Amino acid sequence: MSRKDIEKGVRESMQTYFQDLAGSEPHGLYDMMVDVVEKPLLEVVMAQAGNNQSRAAQWLGLNRNTLRKKLLHHKLLS
Repeated sequence: MSRKDIEKGVRESMQTYFQDLAGSEPHGLYDMMVDVVEKPLLEVVMAQAGNNQSRAAQWLGLNRNTLRKKLLHHKLLS
């Protein structure tokens, strides 16, 4: 799957989301999308990195502490 395929999927999902709103105004759209995309991203990257936070942070281009905060936010750490 290429970057363009991912972008196409997001675009199509957003178009469907707006159709489903049936004219209602969206609220907090940016935060919703970040949460919806970020959690599965973190789950997959952590699994591929063997739950090694340092490696996952490097792959994501994040500071390890930032990654930990995001993992806690999404309840992916106990």
